[in-house]
Amino acid sequence: MAMKIVLADPKTGKSYKIELDAAQEKDMYGKAIGMEIDAGAFGITGYTMKITGGSDKSGFVMKGDLPGPAKRKILGASGVGFSPKINGQRRRKFIRGNEISVDTAQINAKIIAYGDKTVEKLLGLEPEEEPAAEEAAETAAEDAAPAEE
Repeated sequence: MAMKIVLADPKTGKSYKIELDAAQEKDMYGKAIGMEIDAGAFGITGYTMKITGGSDKSGFVMKGDLPGPAKRKILGASGVGFSPKINGQRRRKFIRGNEISVDTAQINAKIIAYGDKTVEKLLGLEPEEEPAAEEAAETAAEDAAPAEE
């Protein structure tokens, strides 16, 4: 299962999924939540991104203030991994540490510095240009005209 980065763009509100190959995955090992890294290694030249979270292969979320890559069972009152339904409720939950490791399946990140080109263009997601509105109107008029015999 390949590691993925979900990159959020705060300006537009869009997010982009980037699948990493084996070499890119190895470059991410050891990085932690809160670190700023150059996105050029993932094909987004000129951009800088900040790691904001993630999850492991089993779906356990990463917590920014829990050091290391290990999965631990912590007593949580609120925050990442637990939302109490009753006032004062606490629960022991499995949480993954803040460091990216072999077990990490998804990394959440956001763009903090922008480059010259758009992210869509750099990732090859730019939609194909549609014909101009005038050309579309002309072809519609030709189709609607009765055929002369």
